[in-house]
Amino acid sequence: MVQAHTPPASAPEFDHSLLINAAPTRVLAAFFDPHALAVWWQAARSVTTPKPLGVYAVEWAPTAEADDLLGRLGGTFYGIVMEYRSGRELFIADAYWVPPDGDALGPMALNVTCAMDGPACRLRVHQSGSEDTPRWHRYYSVIGAGWRSSLVALKQLVEHA
Repeated sequence: MVQAHTPPASAPEFDHSLLINAAPTRVLAAFFDPHALAVWWQAARSVTTPKPLGVYAVEWAPTAEADDLLGRLGGTFYGIVMEYRSGRELFIADAYWVPPDGDALGPMALNVTCAMDGPACRLRVHQSGSEDTPRWHRYYSVIGAGWRSSLVALKQLVEHA
């Protein structure tokens, strides 16, 4: 009897890019400005340091509703800035999401790059690091939708500022 080979499930991750009609320095700066983070990412508080070994921490208010696998959303995402090149790249390592209730998820990596693409800036956000578990898959499903809507808000903010 021949058994069918099922390829291993790929680890969940988030990878998205979009064009923004703004200078790359302005786009990447929005990842560090507490007022910008409050607008486009709905951050309640943030402490972000744009240099290697700087802290990167963003906090959101807990949601009233709870997800079946994740509990209440909100909480804190934090990590260490390993690479920062103004207008070009932000790389955060040893990142964790600490939900309002339940265990933290991590470690993860967050890589944000900006590059000119014609007259616009191409922003790419890639978040990775996980285990092949239902909780991790649900996390990336939830944050994927959140990232996409937040990046649209970022685009609107920097294009109209």
